[in-house]
Amino acid sequence: MKVGIIGASGYGGLELIRLLHNHPQVAKIDLYSSSEEGKKFSSKYPFLTKLYDRPLEKIDYDQLVNCDVVFASTPAGVTTELFPPLLDKGPRLIDLAGDFRLKDPKLYAHWYGKSPPSIDSIEKGAYGLTEWNRDEIRNAQLIANPGCYPTATLLSLVPLVKARLIDATQIIIDAKSGVSGAGNTPGRMTHFSETNENLTIYKLHEHQHIPEIEQGIRLFGNEKVTVTFTTHLIPMTRGIMTTSYAPVHANVTEQDLVDCLRQTYELSPFIRVMTDVGKFCTKQVYGSNYCDIHVKVDSRTNRATIVAVIDNVVKGAAGQAIQNMNVQFGLDETTGLTQVPLFI
Repeated sequence: MKVGIIGASGYGGLELIRLLHNHPQVAKIDLYSSSEEGKKFSSKYPFLTKLYDRPLEKIDYDQLVNCDVVFASTPAGVTTELFPPLLDKGPRLIDLAGDFRLKDPKLYAHWYGKSPPSIDSIEKGAYGLTEWNRDEIRNAQLIANPGCYPTATLLSLVPLVKARLIDATQIIIDAKSGVSGAGNTPGRMTHFSETNENLTIYKLHEHQHIPEIEQGIRLFGNEKVTVTFTTHLIPMTRGIMTTSYAPVHANVTEQDLVDCLRQTYELSPFIRVMTDVGKFCTKQVYGSNYCDIHVKVDSRTNRATIVAVIDNVVKGAAGQAIQNMNVQFGLDETTGLTQVPLFI
């Protein structure tokens, strides 16, 4: 396959390159940039010397239509204009930004503060939560890759909501992420002196992933919910941990929750449901496409604590995008994604 990556010089683009470089079905990777065209890619990232010494290319539709797949790892709002001209022109389109995730354009305008895509382009897109939407992903030309926080949250909560094991009206989600989730554009929030040895809560009750989480629970868990969702910045590079709290329904046990998760993901190679763990941490999925889930029920409060960890730039971005590409082209879902987590 011939692959194009728009926004190749960002963290999402870099991770796409790392993973696609050894993908057995990818023969060529073209790198595009709207802000750094003509710049030798390896001059910006010397660790790619002898691998990608060529210049970044200008975005050219005549070239893009000849790709089998076009990934876009761009800021929100870019693919709203960039992708529609490519629809029905040949390539499969996979957007790592949030432009096509929300089915209601009014929600996008409110939470992202940008003009939404057309209804037609939204309707042509499939939400790319692989484990829950394979059939739509397989046949869609446009994939809206999920956000990093929603990926971890939905994978851990949807099975329990759908099985009516937890009270979905009282879900509270505490989420923490490393700084790579903010991208590679320098800013005060990710400045070393303000991030190091610090813990920051941000976008309190205003995070753009809130409607995406609520939409996902409604679509896949068949439950209309309003969640409390808070995000924190942790002084580490990669990783997301979501800790969700919800009351369990009468007579529901911890084993019921574990059994539900294991049965749901029995055929999902990247979901690991873990019990009897001494510790549960982001490092156990670092650099991999795994989502690990752990659940406990507090008998004193009758409340479940549901924890999920992912690497935000792999399962939360590039890895899931490639997983979706594999589904689209009838490949084994794990193709090119079998890296063992890097723990130390």
